[in-house]
Amino acid sequence: MNLGTLSRSCVVAFALHLVSGCNSPEATTAPAPNVDHEIVVAAPGLVEPSTEEFKITSEVSGKIRSVSVEEGDHVERGQVVATLENSEYQARIRSAEAEVKEKEAELQRLINGARSEERQLAKFQVEEAQVVLRNAETEVKRRQELYKNGDVSKEELERAERDYKVAVARAGQAVENQALINAEARADDIAKAEAAIHVAAGRVMENRALLDKTVIPSPIGGIVLRKHLKPGEIVAVGSNTPILTLGDTAGLRVRVDVDEADIGKIQVGQRAYVSASAYGNRKFWGRVVRISQMLGKKNIRTEEPTERIDTKILETLIELDEESKLPPGLRVNTFIVVHE
Repeated sequence: MNLGTLSRSCVVAFALHLVSGCNSPEATTAPAPNVDHEIVVAAPGLVEPSTEEFKITSEVSGKIRSVSVEEGDHVERGQVVATLENSEYQARIRSAEAEVKEKEAELQRLINGARSEERQLAKFQVEEAQVVLRNAETEVKRRQELYKNGDVSKEELERAERDYKVAVARAGQAVENQALINAEARADDIAKAEAAIHVAAGRVMENRALLDKTVIPSPIGGIVLRKHLKPGEIVAVGSNTPILTLGDTAGLRVRVDVDEADIGKIQVGQRAYVSASAYGNRKFWGRVVRISQMLGKKNIRTEEPTERIDTKILETLIELDEESKLPPGLRVNTFIVVHE
């Protein structure tokens, strides 16, 4: 049935026919304005929160551990509504924190330098090498004198000279090792050790951020309209299935499909009311707040056998008065009061 533009008396008769047989109490909403000399545009509508629906999902993929709210519950902004399994992130944090401590110890050891025991050992090694060197030097001189007198062969002299060269090299190595142990840490070594600490600390922060994302708060205050997933199910980043759908039902509006034949009669600011068979003769008043700039396909189906689905509509929003209390998702009959 195409409601179209009806006279006031016809619309009243039609609305009474829709709600006949209902025993719901009379409305306690705002009184209707005087519309005896006005006509209305009738169209189907759908009640929704004034902020539209807000879908809550997760920034990380994982298995849902708990959902702490149910459909119809009121939640505050920042309230935790769901938690994902997060033991893996906790383990990563502990591992990264241990790595930070290890890197910090390496830096401190670098700054402090060698221990006193290491310094003492290096000193003993230098003294030992110098004793060996002096003995080798004495021995090579003695062999040189014996070789001049013909008491030793050239081969024995060459062996003594080789031992002396080895002693010189080992003494030099011992001195360099002692200098290295006693030297202060180089600036580039310290910078490298500090960078390693920053990298490990960055991994701690990264995993803490991921852990925080497994606890999902509500970004708005409102009513849980729909609970899509339950504990044990998987939520995936980029999925079209959220965990919850919220809406701020402190304010309600109606999304209306105005037939293309009536679009010239409506404008922003016009008064309008809605009715539904579930509420009997009650009328819920509001005002047109937005009209789309482009025609489109029908959004709301009445499921009547005679309904035409090939017509174009102009989507229109009606903001209901504050005292109007209707459940989001309710299909209603909408009547926009049009001045002649």
